[in-house]
Amino acid sequence: MMLQIDDTLRLRRYDGVCEFALPWYLDAHTVWMVDHRTEPYNMELLKRMYSFLDKKGELYFIELLCDDTYVPVGDVTFCRDDLPIVIAPDFQSRGIGKRVILGLIHEAKRRGWDHLAVEEIYQDNTASQRLFEGCGFQKAAATKDGNCYRLCFRTEEKL
Repeated sequence: MMLQIDDTLRLRRYDGVCEFALPWYLDAHTVWMVDHRTEPYNMELLKRMYSFLDKKGELYFIELLCDDTYVPVGDVTFCRDDLPIVIAPDFQSRGIGKRVILGLIHEAKRRGWDHLAVEEIYQDNTASQRLFEGCGFQKAAATKDGNCYRLCFRTEEKL
């Protein structure tokens, strides 16, 4: 299954193949922002995490069109009550995350969902805070190490 975000960005449903993603989770900064730990992932841990996320929601690889070929540049789990996203270190700060989140907001509305939420963004993960706040999410409650965020949609029935 594919979700087309725009002309050059799409989400490809997780199919169990993920070896290409391991380098993203070897990056110490990425691992810290994702898990608040410093030990890098190995293939077993990566597959276990992806299996968990795929059961929790719809796990997708974020693919960017580069020279007529779609290249995986991150992952995102589309779930009403959590929306974890990782962009590969070489592709961060290019607006890819924002395009993905805005596309998923559109998809959630299309499906008739009434909200999207992020379970926790760590206090020191200012990039993720800016990303979600820039897409309309608001802090909903404090967590042990940060805050959860929520975006509510107005539906026709509520107007």
